Parts: sequence; structure tokens; C-alpha cells
Amino acid sequence: QVQLVESGGGLVQAGGSLRLSCTASGRTFGRYAMGWFRQAPGKEREWVAVISWSGSSSYNTDSVKGRFTISRDNAKNSVFLQMNSLKPEDTAVYYCALASTAGAVVQGLNNYWGQGTQVTVSP
Repeated sequence: QVQLVESGGGLVQAGGSLRLSCTASGRTFGRYAMGWFRQAPGKEREWVAVISWSGSSSYNTDSVKGRFTISRDNAKNSVFLQMNSLKPEDTAVYYCALASTAGAVVQGLNNYWGQGTQVTVSP
């Protein structure tokens, strides 16, 4: 079993920045991709960003391109999401996800999930 714990959420004004962190523990042996999803009130969970095991490949959803950057530190079993130029529409609970491949993460196939961290962006 794998446990994911997110941190770094909070309240920020529009235009501000936050850095989310997620650390994996438990049966984390082997290579795996990690990513971030978010769910706003009344909306479905949506994929935000994903990064491969090596970190050489990463992808963002269109709405956050140029503003959010995903990175990882395999020595610490951690993935990060640097969020800049935040907008009120970025307000959501952000979830960390882990799966065998980046494609699997994006499709939500057999993902392990964290408990989520709230990000609130005020106008």
C-alpha cells in the first residue's frame, strides 16, 4: 500500500504563488509517475500536471501552462507543484496522485491518492 501526504495549500491573493508538496511512503519501490489533480466546488476532479519517474517528461493541462511547474525529488519520494500567477479560478482542493505511468496518472487508472490540500485564491 502507498500513502500520499500533501502540504502547502492555503489562502493567497490573485497573482500570488504557492508551492504544494506531496510525499509518498509505504510500498513505493519501483518506478512510478506522479501528478496533481484538483477539484473545485461543484465540479469534477480534473488533471493538472504529471511528471515521469525520471523527471524528463512533464505535462500540464492548458489552463495552467506557463504558470504551474511540476517537479520531483526521487530521493525524497516527493513531487512538487509550483503555482505562480494564481487566479481565483485555481481555487480547489489539490490532490496528489501516483501510478505506474504518466498516462495512467492522467487517466486516473489505478491511482493512489492523497487526502488533498485546499488552495483558495482571493480576487
